[in-house]
Amino acid sequence: MDAHDAFGKLVGDLDYSMFIVTVRAGAEQAGCLVGFACQSSIEPPRFLVCLSRKNHTYRVATRADAVAVHFVPRQAKALARLFGGCCSDEVDKFAGCAWRPGPGGLPILQECRSWFVGRVLQRLDLGDHVGFLLEPIAAHREAGESYFTFDQAKNIEPGHPA
Repeated sequence: MDAHDAFGKLVGDLDYSMFIVTVRAGAEQAGCLVGFACQSSIEPPRFLVCLSRKNHTYRVATRADAVAVHFVPRQAKALARLFGGCCSDEVDKFAGCAWRPGPGGLPILQECRSWFVGRVLQRLDLGDHVGFLLEPIAAHREAGESYFTFDQAKNIEPGHPA
């Protein structure tokens, strides 16, 4: 087995939290299910979200000053399927769920009671994805929730190729 195959199998066995990212640039908004994301610094607090260059959300995020990152509740499979299995170029995802305007007018998904908004500090070329380094500027945490995981998302047919 070559290194790329072995690596793909290794990371395919990981089970980490999935997130839904929402963005707004002018009157255009978009959102997608994200598996490549992590805290990247404690002090100062930083979070890295990676968006596929092929994704509509990425194209809107390139013009956005901030990004909303939603912690998807474990039981929110329909919401994860909406944001992971539909393409924003073809479907208005926000028409299919409850949301409200949050900080900076960013869409905040009501089913995701834990979320934060991060100011975009940098955009980093990471191959087929671009990393958005975020500084949290607003946050809400709902205690006691468990979150939707990569293992749960494996059966969602992507709305577009990675």
